[in-house]
Amino acid sequence: MANQLRRARPSAAARRTGYVFGIAFTGVFLYLINVWPGWQAVPFLDADVDQIIGLVNFSLVLGIVFNLVYLVYDPQWLKSCGDLVNAAIGLVVLVWSWNTFPFTFGEDSAWTLITRVLLALFIPVAGIACIVSLVTIVRAAFSHNTDISPAQPHTIDHWSPR
Repeated sequence: MANQLRRARPSAAARRTGYVFGIAFTGVFLYLINVWPGWQAVPFLDADVDQIIGLVNFSLVLGIVFNLVYLVYDPQWLKSCGDLVNAAIGLVVLVWSWNTFPFTFGEDSAWTLITRVLLALFIPVAGIACIVSLVTIVRAAFSHNTDISPAQPHTIDHWSPR
């Protein structure tokens, strides 16, 4: 199966469109969290959110910065580096959320268990995302063609040290 073609990256125009949407949605999310209505308006969040909101904001701002950079320059290795940083910060936020558990659902609420289960599922997913990004970076470092384009499909056979 080593000779199978890997899926080619979307066109540059499609990627740029995605980056613009990513910037817009992240900007709206930042506004909703910090300005109106603000995280304080969410009834099931308690004051312990203050312990993680700064890191959440940092992650969102960093995502906007990465997407702005990708609008200009987005080789696969750079995109994977940004994905690695974002996944690592997300992992920290999830673990911190598990430890502080800034949620108040009321006594005997099933939502407490549901939230714990979701956090328990998302933590390893974020860890796996970190590993996948790291593997992509390493593979790109040993590739002759670090920016896979639709015009030049990349096979595993092309992976070799420079």
